[in-house]
Amino acid sequence: MWKWIAIALVVLAAAVFTLLSFMAGSPKDAMQMVRYALPYMHRGNLHVGDTAPDVTLVALDGSSRFQLRRELRGRPLVLVFGSFT
Repeated sequence: MWKWIAIALVVLAAAVFTLLSFMAGSPKDAMQMVRYALPYMHRGNLHVGDTAPDVTLVALDGSSRFQLRRELRGRPLVLVFGSFT
């Protein structure tokens, strides 16, 4: 019985890793995601319509900074985090 449970767990782990590799782009990227991203992922408590938290962001020029709450109060804001390379 324990042998079948162990085999099932190994097959499940292989399937999860294969799916993660497909989603991440490659096995190397999947390993990096598991190693660095997953331990820090958590659900926040912001909801649609909530006021943006007061954070300081770096502008595209890399040198100037601005604070969301102070400079963009009352205006709609969309932040897109991604790679455009």
